[in-house]
Amino acid sequence: MTAYTGAKIFVKCLEAENVDLVFGYPGGAVIDIYHELDQSDIRHILVRHEQAAVHAADGYARASGKVGVALVTSGPGATNTVTGIASAYMDSIPVVVFTGQVPTPLIGNDAFQEVDIVGITRPCTKHSFMVKDTKDLVKCISRAFHLARTGRPGPVLVDLPKDIMQTAADFSYPEKVFIESYQPNYAPHQGQLRKAFDMIVKANRPLIYGGGGIISARAADELTTFARRLSIPVTLTLMGLGGFPADDPLWLGMLGMHGTYRANMAVGNCDLLIAIGARFDDRVTGKIDEFAPNAKIIHIDIDPSSIQKNIQVDVPVVGDCKAALAKLNCFADGLNGRNWAEIRSEWLGIIQEWKSTRPLAYCQTLDGAIKPQCVVEAIHRLTNGEAIIATEVGQNQMWAAQYYHFNSPNSFLSSGGLGCMGYGLPASIGGQLARPDRVVVNIAGDGSIQMNIQELATAVHYNLPVKIAILNNGYLGMVRQWQELFKNRRYASTNITAPDFVRVAEAYGAVGLRATRPNEVEPVIRRALEIDKPVVMDFVVEREENVYPMVPVGQPITKMLLV
Repeated sequence: MTAYTGAKIFVKCLEAENVDLVFGYPGGAVIDIYHELDQSDIRHILVRHEQAAVHAADGYARASGKVGVALVTSGPGATNTVTGIASAYMDSIPVVVFTGQVPTPLIGNDAFQEVDIVGITRPCTKHSFMVKDTKDLVKCISRAFHLARTGRPGPVLVDLPKDIMQTAADFSYPEKVFIESYQPNYAPHQGQLRKAFDMIVKANRPLIYGGGGIISARAADELTTFARRLSIPVTLTLMGLGGFPADDPLWLGMLGMHGTYRANMAVGNCDLLIAIGARFDDRVTGKIDEFAPNAKIIHIDIDPSSIQKNIQVDVPVVGDCKAALAKLNCFADGLNGRNWAEIRSEWLGIIQEWKSTRPLAYCQTLDGAIKPQCVVEAIHRLTNGEAIIATEVGQNQMWAAQYYHFNSPNSFLSSGGLGCMGYGLPASIGGQLARPDRVVVNIAGDGSIQMNIQELATAVHYNLPVKIAILNNGYLGMVRQWQELFKNRRYASTNITAPDFVRVAEAYGAVGLRATRPNEVEPVIRRALEIDKPVVMDFVVEREENVYPMVPVGQPITKMLLV
């Protein structure tokens, strides 16, 4: 074996993991790594803020299905990553974050730019490593990638003291990684699956409720086959969007606080709820005591800690969603001759009535203000529903989820669990780098876009043709909506002042466009899609438009505000 410095070993480890790009920001603690990285074939993307490095790695991971990688320096560089790490953790996104650290003799001495980043991130990572010997560097990095991508995916942090990067050691990368205390179960229990399938066959009003695990497990095809084969309607969480085609008659839309009427009512009236790769979070369940009150519940998830955590279930199945659905499809193969559409006709008819009587709706007039929903629908129409959509957080996020209809997985990049403003722009950069063949649009609010607007410089520097659609209503819109509905319209600190986004875009070297009237929406989007560089579209929209349906906090999801 040949000995290399820790910095060289670091690069060789990334090469062994087939890492093709790294999002990062240099500093003194990682200067040796950057020296070696600059001599490799791995592409480095220089972001303008360390938080954006993790969000970009997160967006890259979601769009590509690979592990995203971020590299930052010690101290403030490391602490700036925490929000991005927490967002990836909440949404189960595979990211490995490398942080520089002061030399090992100075650790604990309050040295310049020293921080206990391992301790800080322990609650929001699958694991955090500090490398204390160069001989352990390969083991830590190989385990970090293994942990990030396997089981329930998630972020892993590796802290790299400067002297470890300068010391030499032998390099040999393992073909396989084995961690005795970490053995996720991929194979679902066959008896439990058979019990689940028997319940599915006997159910009169079954409903599939899928989550982000469908995307992580690459199980969209298996889910679609299963639902169609047995004529079972499907609803998905925010994180699951794209896991089932939105143009399928069995599609109900998203469920939960801002879910569709038909999806929420289906949950309330089903007799069997089949939860797959979802965790029953509070934005989905509403009042737990009245969630799916008439239903038996099957829960399939690779994370055993998610089962029985929020909702008691009747048939738990621990295992990989793709493997479980493949086996359920095998069971279904033995039921040839049954017309499931006819068997489920009464249930499907009830759902069709909900669809027709309570659709998602808004009123756009030619001479009125631009409705934000109109902008999202126009983006969907002009991209043929084939774009990768990133969002910020708030009303813009919900309108994107409701009105951009996703037919394929890995097409929706959004901070669901943490709800992190500032996520969308860097995530769209990661998504564009992962899929240069796709149109990438970030749907943003005028408040959230300012959280990481400096990443326009990154997009321009690397000539990434991301399109940013700002739904500019002059408010922190979702908080204002709550203040309108529940605080007697006292808009405390939600009326914001934004810059001239067109001039900001031009100052960064991007293209800025603006629409203030409904008839300008499509021409602006068409023009943006024709331009092969970053474009900021400023849509001045109806100031007090609300997201509906809406389930008030503490209410069951069948008790929706519809207007």
